Amino acid sequence: MKKNKETKFLDTYHQCDTAIEPATPLYDQIPGVVKRLMKLLDDSNSYSHVEPIPIPSNDSVVQLIHQARRILFPGYFTQSTLAQANLEYYLGQETTSFLENLSRQIISAFQHDCFRHDLPCTKCSDQGHEIALKIVRELPEIKKLLDKDIRAAFEGDPAAKGYDEIIFCYPGFMAISIYRLANLLHKNKVPVIPRIMGEYAHSITGIDIHPGATIGEHFFIDHGTGVVIGETTEIGKRVRLYQGVTLGALSLPKDAGDQFRYKKRHPTIEDDVIVYSNTTILGGETVIGARSVIGGNIWITESVPPDTKVLLKRPELIYAGNGRRKMKKQGDSSHGQN
Repeated sequence: MKKNKETKFLDTYHQCDTAIEPATPLYDQIPGVVKRLMKLLDDSNSYSHVEPIPIPSNDSVVQLIHQARRILFPGYFTQSTLAQANLEYYLGQETTSFLENLSRQIISAFQHDCFRHDLPCTKCSDQGHEIALKIVRELPEIKKLLDKDIRAAFEGDPAAKGYDEIIFCYPGFMAISIYRLANLLHKNKVPVIPRIMGEYAHSITGIDIHPGATIGEHFFIDHGTGVVIGETTEIGKRVRLYQGVTLGALSLPKDAGDQFRYKKRHPTIEDDVIVYSNTTILGGETVIGARSVIGGNIWITESVPPDTKVLLKRPELIYAGNGRRKMKKQGDSSHGQN
């Protein structure tokens, strides 16, 4: 019985093997496709990177992020156990490697930019090394800021059971960590690398922070998913945002990219402000005054004075069923977080 099954399977297999042979050889189609692609690539409106200058490596930039996190929070993201006795050696090794890797990527970014835009020589190599060293010198300051962000998360979220949980698990802190590094590169006018970093954070956390935004200390994003913070946003100290908050720009004309590219398009959030979930605040002239509380599901395009609470009018919920219909007022939209 077993032999008959094997024989039947082999017969079927040979039939299938014969059946999958293409009527027209597959590879004969390739030259035509390649010629069509080449024709497209000759068009100035089509994009490619066929140049002698290497472009910054996306994978290498992501590795820089992880390396920076190992330096800023030693022992959290390493495979080996660290002790006080070997900590200085470990930090020396990691920081030296980080400086070398960062220099390579910054030099590549400058060279690519110069070649792309036919710019006069700006001594990319010297400039890259200088900026990389400047970033490394700023690592202690970045750590100070991130330590304050951790404390803000712990103080603002009763669900946090400890600082380790925030460092390991909180997407908001992950996004802020990457932003702090990307922002420093952005301030030093490093092309493309800050955006690679920001979009990596966006892809893994759902939080979109442009590296050009200005964000003060003790910043906390609770839950985080769907938060958007635009390029020219200014955020003060001790600000807390919840999921789904958008700090964005008003709609611009289709051809307004160049006209508004370097102008303030996003709002200012002053110190000690809380913005609850799914609220949208738009416009470069919009200022949310200090110590204000903005409730959930609100659309704001005008400034709010300091010490103001902005809430939606309480909606009425309708409970229908079993032949009954009952209306009940819902609580303030700012409640129910955490």
